[in-house]
Amino acid sequence: MSVLPELRYPTVTEQVAAARALTAQRPGVCTLRQVGASRAGRPLHLLSVGRARRAVLVVAGAHANEPTGSCTLLAVARRVLEQRELRDGISWHFLLCADPDGASLHVTPAPRSLFDYHLGFFRPAGPEQPEWAPSVLPPDRLPPETRALTGVIDELRPYLQVTLHGTDLGGSWVQLTKDVPGLAEPFVKSAAELHIPVETGASDAAGWPASGPGVHVMPAPGIGPAYPSLPDDARHSTWYHAHRYGGLTAVVEVPMWASDLVDDPAPHPAPAAAIGRLARRLQRDALEVTRVLDGALPRLADLDGPLLRAARWGLELVPGLASDLVHTPPADRTRAYVGSVDAFARRVPLRAAAMLLRVLRGTDDEAAKQLLELVSTWSDAFAERFRARWVPLENQVEHQSRTVVAAALHAREETQ
Repeated sequence: MSVLPELRYPTVTEQVAAARALTAQRPGVCTLRQVGASRAGRPLHLLSVGRARRAVLVVAGAHANEPTGSCTLLAVARRVLEQRELRDGISWHFLLCADPDGASLHVTPAPRSLFDYHLGFFRPAGPEQPEWAPSVLPPDRLPPETRALTGVIDELRPYLQVTLHGTDLGGSWVQLTKDVPGLAEPFVKSAAELHIPVETGASDAAGWPASGPGVHVMPAPGIGPAYPSLPDDARHSTWYHAHRYGGLTAVVEVPMWASDLVDDPAPHPAPAAAIGRLARRLQRDALEVTRVLDGALPRLADLDGPLLRAARWGLELVPGLASDLVHTPPADRTRAYVGSVDAFARRVPLRAAAMLLRVLRGTDDEAAKQLLELVSTWSDAFAERFRARWVPLENQVEHQSRTVVAAALHAREETQ
């Protein structure tokens, strides 16, 4: 499944080395080139397989805390090299890591538990995320990673962009900017074979129509978002950049830890009341982290950086998000959706606490002890509530790889 010698999430350096090895093995088919540089000067690499005009672009590493895609990208590249029919009239292009700066800060290559995962956690603030930056920043302030990604799309004009995402705990789902008829069947079949639940009520796709179990299609223009306060809008993200050339984007999500609670389509007996309770817990947990942060701020003058910015950005979302949950009718009334909202409401304060802990770790600050206790308690409660079970890395990669290939083949039929 992996081009790496052991089953763990690779670093960007290891990704590049593996891509170079593939290029050396098949120099007539593969090329590797730099297509940009990050804010810190780290190179962004594009591995290309084949030279056909019709192109598929696969993007890994858009979110630093979702590392499965780094393995999947290499696995798909190898599969495309081994199976010549996958290159019949199609060239494949792999952006190895869309955010190498972020990847350098998320440091859990082989997490043993959710607590272990959060001890090395990093996810940038929204304006610093390559895919989402266009939805919250004016064009003249876009980060270089975003400009590199859109530049690749402009050059390749792919009929399909696949961006590899993941979730810490939950199930697998797909988000599409246009429907891909026929994709749901192989997606669901793969998930079942590999014992990965299909997240039928993903809060990330709240209000999106489903073309099949776990396959969600962006709603038509004019339909408002499920969470109006959140600043990001998928229609202004890099996902939509491929539409300029008649293409579409598939976002393939796969869990690190699975929960069988996220694929229950049964109606929840009182979804609004349950979500209201989750909103109150979200506010309470975020307030705990905010109090620690406010107490530590006078001592953080020299510690400002991406971790602190990301923690503060997440906490700033909470008042609006809690209000959305209370005052907006549930986008879905199933147990699966309420469970997904439960997970979402746990993640926001937990991630803020984890990143703030990393800012203070190594100091003698008393706040670090408080944060460590919160991260430990909340991680364990999250895992226990959702009965988390680790998905073997080879299964994470295989399911995501199968879905990428299925999306490419089905989308090709629709766009010919």
